[in-house]
Amino acid sequence: DIIMHIKPDAEGENYSEFLQEYKLSQLIRKYSDYIRYPIQMEVTTHRRKEGSPDDKPEYEDVKEVQTINSMVPLWQRRKGEVSDEEYNKFYQEKFFDYVPPQRVLPVSVEGTVTYKALLFIPGKTPYNFYTKDYQKGLQLYSGGVLIMENCADLLPDYLRFVKGVVDTPDVSLNISREMLQHDRQLKTIANNLKKKILAELAKMMREDREGYEAFFKNFGLDLKYGILQDYGANKEELQDLLLFYSSTEKKLCSLSEYTGRMSESQKYIYYAAGANVTAIDALPQTELVKNNSMEILYFTEQADEFLTEALRTYGGKEFRSVLDDDLGLENKEAEENEGDHSAVLAFVKETLGDEIKEARISKKLVNHPVCLTAEGGLSFEMEKYMNAVQPDMGMKAERVLELNAAHSAFKALEEAVENDKEKAAKYVRILYAQAKLIAGLPLDNPSDYTDLVCGLMK
Repeated sequence: DIIMHIKPDAEGENYSEFLQEYKLSQLIRKYSDYIRYPIQMEVTTHRRKEGSPDDKPEYEDVKEVQTINSMVPLWQRRKGEVSDEEYNKFYQEKFFDYVPPQRVLPVSVEGTVTYKALLFIPGKTPYNFYTKDYQKGLQLYSGGVLIMENCADLLPDYLRFVKGVVDTPDVSLNISREMLQHDRQLKTIANNLKKKILAELAKMMREDREGYEAFFKNFGLDLKYGILQDYGANKEELQDLLLFYSSTEKKLCSLSEYTGRMSESQKYIYYAAGANVTAIDALPQTELVKNNSMEILYFTEQADEFLTEALRTYGGKEFRSVLDDDLGLENKEAEENEGDHSAVLAFVKETLGDEIKEARISKKLVNHPVCLTAEGGLSFEMEKYMNAVQPDMGMKAERVLELNAAHSAFKALEEAVENDKEKAAKYVRILYAQAKLIAGLPLDNPSDYTDLVCGLMK
């Protein structure tokens, strides 16, 4: 027999709690639930006395010996022997989730490193996923004995949403956290698990598109940050898992699907960024690409534009924003109105001063009179993000006001510049305010804008 003696309680130390049935059974289930031998304990149960009347039932406490641990781990059983209900129950009880997992991935490897794993992709985003309280990692066991509750080294940050357990006899029971970080066998297991998870996601995209899109809605941002995190070092293994909204398909599509639809004459992968699909769809800068029957990827998340800096190209095609001055497309109407508009452009720049870097005739506007383009490597969406993260920095993209020389509004401005400079200045202010609103930028003084509009209506 082994007899353990508990220290007397002291200030700040409640040792006697380890003599309580609940606490003991809780510890056994946490650390030794999957040891292959029964761990039995005398427990108190509350039950009805035999023979007590139904109208006045009597109850008694009874001592009985119970096996506390479940002994046989679910991950030690063959996949075909375990039902979906058993997997769901295990996941929900083990990881305190009321929603069944979206995907279950049993793993069994024997060789240089031997281990079994049972991985789960959650069916929803954990409530604390984007808080500092969330802990990534898998439960690490050695021969059924829990070594670490959350072994973060088993998962890269971009797969932190994965839950599960890993059981390997190749890790010592008394290994320290510091030694685990440098353990070669653990690194081998982590690398193998990463490959299997990514392969499972690729399989889900191919075979269960609806399910994959639901997954991507929950955790796609983590895959994007996985590319950004190491300046594109992980792009080869993650880029084919990305999804973006398509202007022509009206649904999410992958980069592979986009490039597969490109014509031979299309030079670039076109994209447009904005707060949402509706706002992007209304951008004047998308007109020329759409009129040429070409597809645009809509970037609706703050990380999306930064992705193009890390990816650079896909399938040999360069990413190109619709805001770019050179879209590699012809605009015959703009070419026909290329005349000398230097006087109008100079007046616009003089009126707006430092509010814009430059005023120019647009090569991409078709139906709209004006648009605002960002230059200097910082887009308007990037500007919003950077100022939200670091408001004291005061980041500001260089603003270029583009005017459509073929539009009637430009003709009116041109005439006003020649005959009524005061009216022309009001036109410039109105056009600039409209360009800012379309770009999703706030007006410095909305009342000034309404006064200008109302003044011209008199």
